[in-house]
Amino acid sequence: MKAVYIAEHGGVDKLLYGELPDPVHEGSEVLVRVRACGVNHVDLWVRQGLPFLRVRLPFILGVDVAGEVVAVGPGARSVEVGTRVMLFPGISCGRCEHCLAGEDNLCPHYELLGKSLPGGYAQLVKIPSQNLIPLPATITWEEAACIPVAFGTAWNMVFEKAGLHPGEWILIHAAGSTVGSAAIQLARLVGANIITTAGSDEKLEKARALGAQYLINYRRQDFLHEVRRITKKRGVDVVIEHIGEEVWERSLLCLATGGRLVTCGATSGYQAKTDLRHVFFRHLQIFGSNSATKAAWFKISRLLQEGKIRPVLDRVLPLTEAQQAHRLLEERTQFGKVVLVPE
Repeated sequence: MKAVYIAEHGGVDKLLYGELPDPVHEGSEVLVRVRACGVNHVDLWVRQGLPFLRVRLPFILGVDVAGEVVAVGPGARSVEVGTRVMLFPGISCGRCEHCLAGEDNLCPHYELLGKSLPGGYAQLVKIPSQNLIPLPATITWEEAACIPVAFGTAWNMVFEKAGLHPGEWILIHAAGSTVGSAAIQLARLVGANIITTAGSDEKLEKARALGAQYLINYRRQDFLHEVRRITKKRGVDVVIEHIGEEVWERSLLCLATGGRLVTCGATSGYQAKTDLRHVFFRHLQIFGSNSATKAAWFKISRLLQEGKIRPVLDRVLPLTEAQQAHRLLEERTQFGKVVLVPE
């Protein structure tokens, strides 16, 4: 099969396009023909190399996958060849205490497609059958590749961790990111007061169309000052962030007493400064988060089918232009998901 892969870690020039062996499925696994694959920051981190992560090279990136089932293992039940699917990228053991409690995203054996297992920058990918999400006919392949990581992560942050309530104030950083654009839509559903940040007025207008009421251009305005002005010095109940070091300290200061901050990334650096006095004197709560549970996808899928949330697609590129896709994320020029399509 044709694939984009890395043979060593490093810059965008380490993304190679060529032939690799087709994946071999067995047991309850299925083989999926990739029709579209979204690009995420985790792809950039794996490409660059992480000190705690070892992958078998050559390695195929790609977490967000949409396609159709082309082969089914003997242990896969109720799966038909030709079924249109999205892939739930988190793979758990299914047997541990967390998995049996419905907390599969906390499984100690948790693996992620495109991070620890070969991903979707290819014509074919294999996946356990229980990780298939039926794809409604109303959603295109390219739109589907915008959904799993963005909405799964945002759902876990906004509802499972922060427990956002109607009427609460929420600050969502980076409206142009996939998690940011998804979090805005989810917060809108519960009637929250939504403040968001972005680096251009064009991105902010797109965020307004998704449901954000208060807009901050972080290149011209200090978001801490603006949050205090907008909320009349009260602060927000929830902060959703994945930027890390660059915004961390001021994000904590944006919180009202009893506020909750949820983080799922550190694109600007991971050594963030925290004044613990603010945490304990003001009863602040800090949560870490990444993917949602499989159970959450029943709720997310219903919202998609009802048209209450929608994928945010920035642009589609051929798989051969994976290097350009990575540059777009590094330069923060996109709004929503950049999607790669195999030829």
